[in-house]
Amino acid sequence: MSNEENITDFIPGVHSPSPESKNNIYFLFYKNNLLVKDENDKAVIPTILDQEALGPINIQYFGSINNINCFYGEIKESYKIPNNMKLSTLKALTHKLSEDMFWIGGRAVQLVNFNKDHMYCGRCGSLTKNVDGEISKKCPNCGLTNYPRICPAIIVAVVKENKILLAHNNQFSKELYSVVSGFVEVGETFEECVRREVYEETGLKVKNIKYFGNQPWPFPNSIMIGYTAEYESGEIHVDGVEIGHADWFCSAELPLIPDSISIARKLINWFTKNH
Repeated sequence: MSNEENITDFIPGVHSPSPESKNNIYFLFYKNNLLVKDENDKAVIPTILDQEALGPINIQYFGSINNINCFYGEIKESYKIPNNMKLSTLKALTHKLSEDMFWIGGRAVQLVNFNKDHMYCGRCGSLTKNVDGEISKKCPNCGLTNYPRICPAIIVAVVKENKILLAHNNQFSKELYSVVSGFVEVGETFEECVRREVYEETGLKVKNIKYFGNQPWPFPNSIMIGYTAEYESGEIHVDGVEIGHADWFCSAELPLIPDSISIARKLINWFTKNH
C-alpha cells in the first residue's frame, strides 16, 4: 500500500487564515447524520449560502482544502431541511461524496462527538472550555485537559500458501467476510496485537508480520494499522460470539468482502494481486 494513499490536500487548523467566502463548506450533523445536497446522484457538502438558509448554527473552523475553509457543527431537530438536501450516515455516502470530502467528513464527525462527549470534565464535572490554538477541552476547575480520542487498531491479512484467512464477524451483514482486526490494548505493540487478535479470533498463530499501511476510520474514531502475516500453526477455532465463522479462501473463490475504500479491501486486493 502506497504511503500516498488516503492523503488529501486538507490542512487542519483552529483559526481560519482566509476571509469568509461563498465557497466555504459546512459539515453539519444531526445525530451523526451528515447534511448533504443531492446533485446528479452525488452528495455535495453545503456551502455558506446553504448554511445561511438554515439559520444560526454553532460552527467551528477545522481546516481548509484548496483554499476553501471547512467548518463543522450540529443542527437542531427544529431546523427544516431544504428539499434539495438530506441527512445521511457518513458510511452510506462512501461513493456519493468525493473521496476528499468523505475523509474530511470523517474528521468532522469525530470533532462533533468530541465536543459533545467532553462538554463536562470527566474528573470533577465542571463545564469545560475550548483551549485557544489547539483542539482540546480544559477544565477551569481542576485543569484536566482532553484531546479528541483516537483508538489504534490493527488489521491483518493472514496468508497460508495461496489462501487468505477471512472471518465473518457476527456484527456484519450475513454474507460479509473480512480480514482479522482488533483494538490495541494498553502496553501492546502493534505486532503483539496482531498475534493476540489472530489467536483470539481464530486460534491460529502467525509469523513474518510486516507493515502494510494505515488508514483513519471514523466509525467511530479509529486509526487502522494494516499488516500482512504468514500462517505458522494451529487449526481454525472461533468463539461463535464475536466471530461466527472463519476459513481460508483462494483468490478465485472469495466471499462478499468490504468496500473498496477500506484498508480491509486494500489488504484483500494485495492478496489477490500477489497470489
